[in-house]
Amino acid sequence: MSVTAVVTGMGVASPNGLGTKEFWSATLNGKSGLGRIQSFNPAPYPARLAGEILGFEARDHLPSRLIPQTDRMTRLALVATEWALADSGVNTADMIESDMGVTTASSSGGFEFGQNELRKLWSLGSEHVSAYQSFAWFYAVNSGQISIRHRMKGPSSVIVSDQAGGLDAIAQARRQIRKGVRLVVSGAVDASICPWGWVAQLAGGRLSTSEDPSTAYLPFDHRASGHVPGEGGAILVMEPAETARERGATIYGEIAGYASTFDPQPGSNREPGLRRAMLSALANAGMRAEDVGVVFADASAIPELDRSEAEAINAVFGRGGVPVTAPKTMTGRLYSGAAPLDIAAALLCLRDGVIPPTVNVAPDTDLGLDLLGPEARAASPRSAMVLARGHGGFNSAMVVRVPE
Repeated sequence: MSVTAVVTGMGVASPNGLGTKEFWSATLNGKSGLGRIQSFNPAPYPARLAGEILGFEARDHLPSRLIPQTDRMTRLALVATEWALADSGVNTADMIESDMGVTTASSSGGFEFGQNELRKLWSLGSEHVSAYQSFAWFYAVNSGQISIRHRMKGPSSVIVSDQAGGLDAIAQARRQIRKGVRLVVSGAVDASICPWGWVAQLAGGRLSTSEDPSTAYLPFDHRASGHVPGEGGAILVMEPAETARERGATIYGEIAGYASTFDPQPGSNREPGLRRAMLSALANAGMRAEDVGVVFADASAIPELDRSEAEAINAVFGRGGVPVTAPKTMTGRLYSGAAPLDIAAALLCLRDGVIPPTVNVAPDTDLGLDLLGPEARAASPRSAMVLARGHGGFNSAMVVRVPE
């Protein structure tokens, strides 16, 4: 019998709420964190809106020595980790260092650190830039910083598969727990709201250029024209269910099933891989489609991608057969941080019996989804499925449920 991996702590850093309690309250009340960029002047760029975490001062949470060594992404991740560990009630000082691991995801983060370092390099000449860029990227990865700060010398890794990476990292954490690791810090926090990162995101051609935060990010809406990026995410503490129960920990839920697929080559006329990922995740959990009480959508706000996601959901659950929500309309797409934040929201949804809303969207009825509107919905789901897709064809699906 395989070991059951459960979530016992979470730390959230989100544009619409800093901390789990603030995030969940804001989300249930439909509070958006989208607005005009404040961290730099966005006027020269065609896209000017983002989901920024305002009011976060790293010096209020971290030792001053860490500030010059890290970028914003890593600072947010370190603070979210502190909150997650405190929430779990675990005392890492009493644990064997090799029994604790870290598995996170990264996608667009590291740009700020790299940008600041490259500014210092111009005097060295262009021949030094390429190598130093690689160093900056490696240094910015936050998994190592978490490991060092909390003496976690067990398995450590970083998954890079864009937005799907957040689920892939949590799945890898589950694998490590099943192999005998007693505690794994997992999830992701991404942050690249800086000029260098902004140019990189614009190059993908998927950013909304709307100036109105209420109409800029509209997944599953006939007006959809791209997404609004954001910063933040969630860090989770995961343990074997037996260990968590022995120490009397509060269990948010179980990571019950997971699967990932890759889309076929464009032009092949083959079906995208999301439906297969969903069915495989259900099989991995030993569940049927009718057992799932809510789906947290990837919600790209690219019309053709929205349609393919809706078709996959309908193929698995039936047309309008399951409530669908996209609370990321209040935060923007957080890249690798998006799916862990959805996992946190899904677990809170199961705990409190309420499905969070999807704000601003007028659903395209042709898509056939039971998409939540601007109001939260009372419900009693026992399980939830979270979907995530990465640029280039990555698909991941994860099922969380109330533990047996």
